[in-house]
Amino acid sequence: MADEGENKEKFDEEAGVSVEEELLLPRDTLLSAGIHIGTRMKTRDMEQFIYRVRPDGLFVLDVKKTDERIRVAAKFLARFEPSRIAAAAARLYAHEPVKKFCEAIGATPIIGRFIPGLLSNPLYPNRIEPNVLIVSDPRADAQAVKEASSIGIPVIALCSTDNDFAGVDLVIPTNNKGRRALAIIYWLLARQTLRERGELPQDKEMPLTIEDFEAKISKEEEEG
Repeated sequence: MADEGENKEKFDEEAGVSVEEELLLPRDTLLSAGIHIGTRMKTRDMEQFIYRVRPDGLFVLDVKKTDERIRVAAKFLARFEPSRIAAAAARLYAHEPVKKFCEAIGATPIIGRFIPGLLSNPLYPNRIEPNVLIVSDPRADAQAVKEASSIGIPVIALCSTDNDFAGVDLVIPTNNKGRRALAIIYWLLARQTLRERGELPQDKEMPLTIEDFEAKISKEEEEG
């Protein structure tokens, strides 16, 4: 938040962002994707990331804090061997963003239903042994969070206003249900991780675009 006083910066009314602050993507791009739109529920855990509540009852996240946490998460991820990073996505709209994220940084995707024992059962033949796990929603990906936590694997989670932090080590506050929001968050996290590794210059972009990360809508969904 801005400092108190007569020179206090002007904050965007929608999501707590000063027009003068430099974010990883332009403020308008983030807001138009709805990354700041939460739910009509809030948990005590998520209160620290909530900027305000709209008249329609939706809680609004502070996108500056989202930006800050993406930077922190990328620095953390850059410390690990790419193949030892796993990303789970049970929700449909997170499937494509997670696939592209893993493709971009060399991580291991866990798409769709999480098979019990995938992380924790040493006798399971297809067991995955990551050093860090990213989940798209700690509620939808609860089994993955539980197993990672039980064996001491740090968990980074995309959390909306209705999520709890049980088993989560690092939170990225965001709309974790929106198609465009998920695409932007995973695209930013991939780009920032590559930059932290020194594999992508600060003034260059990835070959993959935000549109590449976005879940495709079927014709039936568009018409419905």
